[in-house]
Order: sequence, then C-alpha cells, then structure tokens
Amino acid sequence: MHPTPCQACPLRTLPSIKPNTPDEIEFIQRQKTAEITYRPGTLLVQEGQRDERLFTLLSGWAFRFKSLPDGRRQILNFLLPGDLIGLQGKLFDEAPHGVESLTTVTLCAFTRERTWDVFREYPALAYDITWLCAHEERFLDEGLLSVGRRTALERVATLLLLLWSRAGQLGLVSEGVLALPLTQAHIADALGLSPVHTNRTLQVLRRRRLFVLKDGLLSAVDEAGLRRLTRFDPPQERRPLY
Repeated sequence: MHPTPCQACPLRTLPSIKPNTPDEIEFIQRQKTAEITYRPGTLLVQEGQRDERLFTLLSGWAFRFKSLPDGRRQILNFLLPGDLIGLQGKLFDEAPHGVESLTTVTLCAFTRERTWDVFREYPALAYDITWLCAHEERFLDEGLLSVGRRTALERVATLLLLLWSRAGQLGLVSEGVLALPLTQAHIADALGLSPVHTNRTLQVLRRRRLFVLKDGLLSAVDEAGLRRLTRFDPPQERRPLY
C-alpha cells in the first residue's frame, strides 16, 4: 500500500478539520517519515520508555493508559483519527503513559528532531500542535470529573455521548450507527468502575432507551436525553490536523 500524501489526506476533506495553506501541507509532508499500520492490541507507545517518534493517527482507534505494578490499568483517553500520539515522550526523557491500538490503526510518523523545525519555521503549525494538546487536556478534565464526582450512570453516559460526538465530527457515524470498538472492560478501566458495575449501568441506560449498544454497534442515540442526564455538552468546533 502506498503512503497517503498529506495533500490527499481524507481527514482534510472533513468540515470539522481546519484547513491548512498549501505551503503548510507541503511542510508537513516533508516532515513525515513513514506511514505504519498496526494490528489491534499493539502497544504503540510503552510507558516509561523513550521513543523518538511522533505520530498522527490517520485511521482507527487507540487509547492512552497508565498502569500500576500489579497490572491495574487506568485508561486516560480514547484516540480517534487526527489525534497526536507521542508528543509527551518527545518532551520528556520517557513516555509518561502507554498507548495501545483498539482496532487496526494507520499512523503517520514524524521524527523528534524534525518536530522542533515546526516551532522554528511555522509558528501557525506550532500553535496547532499546542491547540491539540489543550484539546486533549480538556478530555482529561472531563475524565477526571467523571471518576471523581459523577455517578456511574453519568460517567458511562458522558463517555458514550463524547465518543459519539467526536466520531460524528470525523464522519465515523454512518446512517445513525457507530462501530464502537470498546469492550465493557475498556469502559470500566476508563471510568474507575468494576466490570459488573459497568454492565449493570449499561443495562439501566439501555432500558431508558438512551441508546442501543449491540455487537459493537452504537445506534439510536438519544443525544438530548444524554445531555439532560449528564448536563454535559460535547465541544463542537473545527480542529487542526498535523
């Protein structure tokens, strides 16, 4: 398979993606060193290890996580196309968290040294990278609020509403259906719930007819109902792409 030229990146055709100038896209193309595809369950970034690469997720789903020595895991955020992977590992001596693929993923790779050229030569692109980091921090804020203060119903509903909104902005919702690759274990690890509690909570939300989740497909989502329950309105804004 031939690498996707940055000029022909399918993400750039989405209304939710902020356009770049031809000069900026050409610069990004020069920075790109490879396009790599990994299978589901691949450890893309290993927590505590140094990695010289920065990635943009071109397609597929992944998640960031931290683990305790006994194997307990906290999922920090779910990654969708257009998200950056590995920037923290480039700023520090080692990656502060791990990243694992949920589905088959394709990554656009950039080297550490070339990343600094962005800040020296293209301040507008450097701002875009900063914006993406701040955007990620917003999701982390919501995750911390869920784990610390929201009820189990609110936690699960907020997560599904946010993922539904994010996926919709990326064109991943087709005819009212989203292929959601999360298992109940992933949801539990993201929200600080036990698998049993997660299962019961999903059943309650289904009975309220807030969504249908079956065989990995999320549909019949009552967005207004989820917003009333969670008092959360997912951000709707154009975002940059690096």
